Amino acid sequence: MSLKGKTALVTGSNSGIGLGVATELAKLGASVALNSYTDSPEDHDLAARIAKETGSTVVYVQGDMSKPEACREWVEKSAKILGQVDILVNNAGIQHVGPVEDFPISKWDAIIAINLSSAFHTTAAALPMMRAQGWGRIVNIASAHGLTASPYKSAYVAAKHGVVGLSKTVALETAEAPITCNAVCPGYVLTPLVEAQIPDTMKEYNMDRETVIRDVMLARQPSKEFATVEQLGGTVAFLCSDAAAQITGTTLSVDGGWTAL
Repeated sequence: MSLKGKTALVTGSNSGIGLGVATELAKLGASVALNSYTDSPEDHDLAARIAKETGSTVVYVQGDMSKPEACREWVEKSAKILGQVDILVNNAGIQHVGPVEDFPISKWDAIIAINLSSAFHTTAAALPMMRAQGWGRIVNIASAHGLTASPYKSAYVAAKHGVVGLSKTVALETAEAPITCNAVCPGYVLTPLVEAQIPDTMKEYNMDRETVIRDVMLARQPSKEFATVEQLGGTVAFLCSDAAAQITGTTLSVDGGWTAL
């Protein structure tokens, strides 16, 4: 499979799932725009490193996904740098945990803005370009929490359910064009952020690493294994392939059986 000649914009991609997706697309030949809200030398160095490793054009374009205008401007700026927008991967997200009655309003607003509204704004900006060139792939990184719920995650669950609904709507609006829109729904993925939580969780439960992972962190994931960022990258790449041209408006779970329960 090759994505040579295609361009891919990936939000929230200087670490974790987004970085895994961006790296996989670059390996397949796509020119890629990385993104986060920061604009540090390390961000640009990361883009340069992936470009060197893959041989693809990789740039870093700062954009604050909590702000509607910034979302749309990021798409336009990235398209200007890379020449077009073929693939849009909406991955940016944050999390906060707490009961509904105590959930901070500012956290609710931020999670809805970054996890849901940003996907609407970037998609609205990218779609006219995809229609004009006659091809496009939109992949929204939702979550198992886009299909089911957990307590104390009201904003995250609401946002991810919204991402699934947005994906279906966009798919219907583009159904007669060679443009697809789908949502990928990961369970627990072994990212640096998750890895960093393991030692504290071991202390909290007085358990060894393997027991914490199996019985606490992956309690709802029947496979008892984390998904990897490489697996998420491969899933997104498949949805961008010709083989997936008739897959649109659906969810693809990468959750070790979580939503089969």
